[in-house]
Amino acid sequence: MSSKHGNLSINSDNIFPIIKKWLYSDHDIFYRELISNGCDAITKLKKLDLMGEYELPQDFEPKIQILVNPEEKTLKFIDNGLGMTADEVEEYINQIAFSGATDFLEKYKDKASEEQIIGHFGLGFYSAFMVADEVHIDSLSYQKDAVPVHWECDGGTEFDMQDGSKDTVGTEITLYLNEDCLEFANEYRAREVIEKYCSFMPTPIFLKKENAETEYETIPAEEVTEKDTVVETIIEEAKFEEKENEDGTKEQVEVSPKTEKAKIIKRPVALNDTHPLWTKHPNDCTDEEYKTFYRKVFQDYKEPLFWIHLNMDYPFNLKGILYFPKINTEYDSIEGTIKLYNNQVFIADNIKEVIPEFLMLLKGVIDCPDLPLNVSRSALQNDGFVQKISDYITKKVADKLSGMCKTDKEAYEKYWDDISPFIKFGCLKDEKFCDKMNDYILFKNLEDKYLTLPECLKTEEETSETNDSADASAADASEDTPEHEEKDTRKPVYYVTDVQQQGQYIKMFKEQNMDAVILDHNIDTSFITQLERRNEKIKFVRIDADLTESLKEEVSEEELKEATDTLTETFRKALGNENLKVTVEKLKNAGISSVITLSEEGRRMQDMMKMYGMAGMDPSMFGGDQTLVLNANNILVQYILDHKDSEHVPVFCEQLYDLAMLSNHPLPTDAMSKFVARSNKIMMLLADIQ
Repeated sequence: MSSKHGNLSINSDNIFPIIKKWLYSDHDIFYRELISNGCDAITKLKKLDLMGEYELPQDFEPKIQILVNPEEKTLKFIDNGLGMTADEVEEYINQIAFSGATDFLEKYKDKASEEQIIGHFGLGFYSAFMVADEVHIDSLSYQKDAVPVHWECDGGTEFDMQDGSKDTVGTEITLYLNEDCLEFANEYRAREVIEKYCSFMPTPIFLKKENAETEYETIPAEEVTEKDTVVETIIEEAKFEEKENEDGTKEQVEVSPKTEKAKIIKRPVALNDTHPLWTKHPNDCTDEEYKTFYRKVFQDYKEPLFWIHLNMDYPFNLKGILYFPKINTEYDSIEGTIKLYNNQVFIADNIKEVIPEFLMLLKGVIDCPDLPLNVSRSALQNDGFVQKISDYITKKVADKLSGMCKTDKEAYEKYWDDISPFIKFGCLKDEKFCDKMNDYILFKNLEDKYLTLPECLKTEEETSETNDSADASAADASEDTPEHEEKDTRKPVYYVTDVQQQGQYIKMFKEQNMDAVILDHNIDTSFITQLERRNEKIKFVRIDADLTESLKEEVSEEELKEATDTLTETFRKALGNENLKVTVEKLKNAGISSVITLSEEGRRMQDMMKMYGMAGMDPSMFGGDQTLVLNANNILVQYILDHKDSEHVPVFCEQLYDLAMLSNHPLPTDAMSKFVARSNKIMMLLADIQ
């Protein structure tokens, strides 16, 4: 071939500066592109061998070599793939955006498997110009009697091409780095980038510093192979020690035998794992392999709780492993990582189009060769197919979780506290996931027993049957309800948000053999609202939202009207609050003097206001005013009722109110200081201390 000088054929106006500056968001991605191209070339050559179009040498070992040379400011990418002729360089390199992979597939469309060919756009090579002032290509095609070709370009739209000197099949690309990108010729930086993008590429990748001093290692002589270069044989003679026998005689005893070792040129070690765990069938993977892979990829040395191995061939090709990590933090500080691959080539972390948002709390890898990527392979094209993949992943996760609940509920319960944020967030974000998980969401009750939603409702029904008298009382009371007020027929599921704080209410419930579930996560308010929308026959009621009829004695409103009027006036005056809402009930537990209730709607509104930074707003604006409930069966309440004009009553009223508030939520700082001072004053009165 005669020397040739020409202009690059650009398929789109002014695309070259765009490629150099803007096509890729991360400059280090050129490593991925050039190594991927080398993998393509090797994959194609092996395909040709399988199809009888070419015969690989007996000693053929597919590999990509990267040589860094910080002194010369160069990088070399060397593959032993199918190489290129001058015509192919003209076609695939000089005509930007003409994809070699596309042409190869068209030529061998009946024999080749598209999923194994990475390059679909033909632009990856030009990512080299993001970091290099000049790029050279030396290539020798596998074709019989092929002539090696040398090509070079200085980053403009002109190139030079002539016969080359390469004598082995394959391609060598040399980058002459610009001054701003010399870091990429540093061996440690190169290793970091290769491990980021290429850890699982299907061809072994080797990194070496060019012209570095030869390194050696010593191995047992019997382990030497034909590939090893032996530079020295080392004989270690047997070692003996003198040993004294029982009869006093001495003899020489061998303590280590004679050994023969070989000093060899250090064997190169590939930087990548060409057969990552997700490419294997789940039946061929052990628990220890899953854990080892997790530690290696995510640098997380806490064992994952469990994992889901995705393995699908139809209607699209998708493989991967999703791990549920062990977490000890609140939901809003959880951050997972799901790495997306295309044919073992790293694309990006946490691409929302593919990974459902709630699953980004997990850690895992997903490899889908069918993903429609844009030209830089780092973002997804808008494609309805992507949504199908996302739906499939969601379904597999739901199937795994529901299956575990049905077949191994003990293990499922053990994991629940850790995985519940994932599941609850998923239910909020994905209706299909919520439908599948509805009956497999667990609720821990007051006895630390885990119940599903159907089991919670069954427990409530059983409790209702043991409280027929209370139900009858409630029915009587409902007769007085105005006709226009429709009775709420939904079944209540009582819940607790703070076991310590709400201990008084819990005690009342337990005394009546009633149960409640514990919902103490900051996602729970939104979550139970979602469940109520999807389960119209239930309602969640916080244990202190109202006093259920089962906690009260049967009594008519008329019987308590006088006491209610008197105590309302007394407490409003003592507390200086004319809007205070007071009710009087006869609670079965006479030891309880007062409690605070806040309607479920009002409480949820408060939680929403806290979430959106509006905690200081008055909940009564939204119908969430609180009620002070006084127990007519309690001796302190009776004392106040009978001695409303006593000088001590205001102090007692304030104390009972604060005690009720304390059983509901912590007092503000000023109120707490007054409560402590008042408690001291009451003790002094009791002790008759002046």
